[in-house]
Amino acid sequence: MKQRIQAVCGFGVGSSMMLKMNIEKIAKEHGYEVDVFCGDITTCTANECNVIFTSKELGARITERAKVPVIILNNFMNKKEVEEKVLAYLQEQ
Repeated sequence: MKQRIQAVCGFGVGSSMMLKMNIEKIAKEHGYEVDVFCGDITTCTANECNVIFTSKELGARITERAKVPVIILNNFMNKKEVEEKVLAYLQEQ
């Protein structure tokens, strides 16, 4: 099943766009088909998705309201961390 992944930051335009691009690249390199889109802290829990990737700063606030798994990243720019967490999630599906 194609996973619908939401990358969330405060406003849904800056760091979430970088995270979106990294997730897409990692998934493609490992043969996974994914639909990745950006979201913001205010509306992210209303968007339909299978999982939310976000920062540690926003993680607790999102987890309280989310009905899907929330995966917290310490550093959006740390490719190794992003790759490990994205692949761990995708391999479970």
